[in-house]
Amino acid sequence: MSTSHLPATTDSIAQALEAKNPSESISIFYRILESPSSSPESLRIKEQSITNLSDLLRQENRAEELRSLLTQLRPFFALIPKAKTAKIVRGIIDAVAKIPGTSDLQISLCKEMVQWTRAEKRTFLRQRVEARLAALLMESKEYSEALNLLSGLIKEVRRLDDKLLLVDIDLLESKLHFSLRNLPKAKAALTAARTAANAIYVPPAQQGTIDLQSGILHAEEKDYKTGYSYFFEAFEAFNALEDPRAVFSLKYMLLCKIMVSQADDVAGIISSKAGLRYVGPELDAMKAVADAHSKRSLKLFETALRDFKAQLEEDPIVHRHLSSLYDTLLEQNLCRLIEPFSRVEIAHIADLIELPIDHVEKKLSQMILDKKFAGTLDQGAGCLVIFDDPKTDAIYPATLETISNVGKVVDSLYVRSAKIMA
Repeated sequence: MSTSHLPATTDSIAQALEAKNPSESISIFYRILESPSSSPESLRIKEQSITNLSDLLRQENRAEELRSLLTQLRPFFALIPKAKTAKIVRGIIDAVAKIPGTSDLQISLCKEMVQWTRAEKRTFLRQRVEARLAALLMESKEYSEALNLLSGLIKEVRRLDDKLLLVDIDLLESKLHFSLRNLPKAKAALTAARTAANAIYVPPAQQGTIDLQSGILHAEEKDYKTGYSYFFEAFEAFNALEDPRAVFSLKYMLLCKIMVSQADDVAGIISSKAGLRYVGPELDAMKAVADAHSKRSLKLFETALRDFKAQLEEDPIVHRHLSSLYDTLLEQNLCRLIEPFSRVEIAHIADLIELPIDHVEKKLSQMILDKKFAGTLDQGAGCLVIFDDPKTDAIYPATLETISNVGKVVDSLYVRSAKIMA
């Protein structure tokens, strides 16, 4: 970076944009920012230079330079309105976020900015940076620290009645509680976010995020039909904005269809006009699961899980539901296989279902305890003994009903005799 400054003019910006390589452009923008002029026009040119410089540094993956730029600009922030300062700070933090592998840097950068905003008494900016910091801590699985930060922030924002920020924070709190498996608190926070959102205009992207979270919570409660409706709303919002989250909304829509045993609809949704835009590994994974479910094939199911591990196993929401779907499929297949037998070797069942013997034995014992069928495991002989379903004797319910009716008659006679005696 050269020590000689350039005047903050449109000609200087044009010179930077026409430079032969990004490094030269970056050097010129730094020299424009060093200009001592503080006239309104100079300040406007410097703001434009900061935007261009942060874009170039992001393209060059120079995250540390973006961090030092934010520190270097602090004297400049004293010369411009607070709203413009907030826009520049958030823009630079967003630029750092677009560089892969910078999670720790983003957290430390946000913590630095929180300290600076406290010292400068810039409450509006501090609250937004703290909300961003809480989101980053949640992504890094620092749940307790994120929760402590949010609890204080929510009280402060509610007191100021900043509805738009409140929607963001309540939504973040809902996601945080969901990650901690605290479903009641996640639902309560989402309800608070919806209440705040109803009082103001919410951008479509934010509304889509609310619908996506609603769908996730409904799916978690096994209400897949309602979950599908919310995922569809989120998909429409994200699709219109060309937001990358659209493919995840569509993926969860397909998951809901599979979970309510409507796997045949999956191919139709994927081949629709909207679905064809997002054809790729995410949708291929769900199609493979739907095919396995339609054919009730555990082997195909396990093949899909193995082939699309990143899309199925590593997505916590899909993984959780597919685990229960796998258990259901396994139970259905085992019940179908043991139905003709009264006594059968466990090894034979394992061969038929093409799964390890210990895995099958464990599942059968669990099904017996859950009373999915009547039977016992003879581990000495390595056999499963299936009992006939015990037929309930109708005499006992009939006897209880007779005794109940006699009791009513006696009570009625007692009431009548009491009236006669009176």
